[in-house]
Amino acid sequence: MSHSPIPQDNAATAALDALFQSLDRSDAPGVAVGITRHGKSCYRRGFGLASIEHGVTNTPWTRMRIGSTSKHFAALAALLLVEDGKLDIDAGVRRHFPQLSIPLGEPTLRHLMTHTSGYRCHIDLGYLASGLAMRPAGAAMATLVGQRHANFAPGDRLLYNNSGYHLLSLIIEQVSGVSIERFLKERIFDPIGMPDTEAVTSDLMIRQGLATLHLPLPDGTWRRGIFPTERALGEGAIVSTVDDMLRWLAHLRGPKRVGSAASWAQMMTPGQLNNGVVNPYSLGLRREAYRGVDTIHHAGGVVGGASQMLSAPDHELDIVILANSGSIDPSRLACRVIDIVLGDEVLSSPDVKARSDRFKPMWAARFHSPSSGLHIGFSDTEGQLSLAVLNGTPVPLGQDSETLQLDAFEDQAGNPIVIAVEGLSDACPGRLQISQDGRIQTLNRLPATPVLPADVGHALVGRYRAGDLDAEAEILFEGQSLVLRIAGPYATNSLALEAFSPDVFGFHGLTVPIRGMLSVERSTEAVTGFHLDTPRTRRLLFERLSR
Repeated sequence: MSHSPIPQDNAATAALDALFQSLDRSDAPGVAVGITRHGKSCYRRGFGLASIEHGVTNTPWTRMRIGSTSKHFAALAALLLVEDGKLDIDAGVRRHFPQLSIPLGEPTLRHLMTHTSGYRCHIDLGYLASGLAMRPAGAAMATLVGQRHANFAPGDRLLYNNSGYHLLSLIIEQVSGVSIERFLKERIFDPIGMPDTEAVTSDLMIRQGLATLHLPLPDGTWRRGIFPTERALGEGAIVSTVDDMLRWLAHLRGPKRVGSAASWAQMMTPGQLNNGVVNPYSLGLRREAYRGVDTIHHAGGVVGGASQMLSAPDHELDIVILANSGSIDPSRLACRVIDIVLGDEVLSSPDVKARSDRFKPMWAARFHSPSSGLHIGFSDTEGQLSLAVLNGTPVPLGQDSETLQLDAFEDQAGNPIVIAVEGLSDACPGRLQISQDGRIQTLNRLPATPVLPADVGHALVGRYRAGDLDAEAEILFEGQSLVLRIAGPYATNSLALEAFSPDVFGFHGLTVPIRGMLSVERSTEAVTGFHLDTPRTRRLLFERLSR
């Protein structure tokens, strides 16, 4: 453990040490942690190794990637250009890039900044088409130009999407005449006094003091984390330290040296959908309550690392946790820091989680919408009723007297999912209604009896093409396993398929961190194609070429 000589705060410091104790290792990556209260540093530590390869420890001054926490810096950069009279964030995106298609209407720059544009996520699309192959500069834009379909009409929904901030960054460069790296440095980082912060667009670049990213492997060893693009921008390119990020948080909730009052008011104002539903996401920031305390935050994830930046402004509590391991969750740790520092005297009671023994009929139940592709699956997770969306990781559900809720406090794909409790403790229904984004969807229950790929997979075997991916694909058996192999512009990616019904399959990447659903399309009895759905890409069509 590495730390600066800060006066100890007895019980709170001991509790924080205990929280991070499992990461205090000399054989694994870890975290850098910085916490301030009322403008004074109260905890500043490094745990684990910055590099297993070289045996270098993490310290409070170790530089790490902050991933999607970069987004609010890009949003502020755009607003600075608004102040300069050079940019209108309520203008359509084709004012800057007329080559982009607008299948369901033209989004504005504000839609890009609030994840309501409807565009698909270029990172998801890249993973699907080419796996972890390194994609050259310009590949993201080429992917977006090639899209002929969208997730939804602009403003209809909230769906987290890296494409919006990639496009926003290109627009910042176009309007300002300088690179996004230079603009952020000269207009934000230097004026604030963040000397160790910069946009580093590729993990192949070498920077002094930058921690290695580590991906855990099943056998207990590690793989170097490298994000597969040569040109990450405002969606996740920034590297920083806990000290620099704490200076930034002090500025965020204090007197402003960068950005006008009007710009910061926009940064903090939650977005709103076309139907009037208010989102917790504003311009690159999330603002919502944790145990009754107002928080402003944004998490970030990269290949082999993660981050969380969080402020509780009413209590002048700022928290920065940077991790260089793909197995550490800084968002969860930051919530535990709030619990420890503010305590039960300040915080309201934790949200009530649904006990799985009250909903036994729902255990292992799966529901699917043929029209939207949405799939949810219930499970019992250590006594709590959990929900997995689109074949993702099960998350414990909150509960009140009338509903179950899948909260979106952490950096989830969209708005919370709400399900009515009535009747679910007595029997599992054949159809289930859920509410999200102010809309009701009805999902059909899938068969309770497991389906074997050998029983249903042969009808799918054959070749397909996805025009929006510029890729061909093949479904085939490898031994007893059913596999979707996609040959994209830069490499071939393989997805393992799990049958939930003859027409609904879950998938997960064999080498890529992506999961989702495959929904079969049929004409009478013949398979004509299928759609893929992930948390950030919906209804991606593959048309059948041949068997």
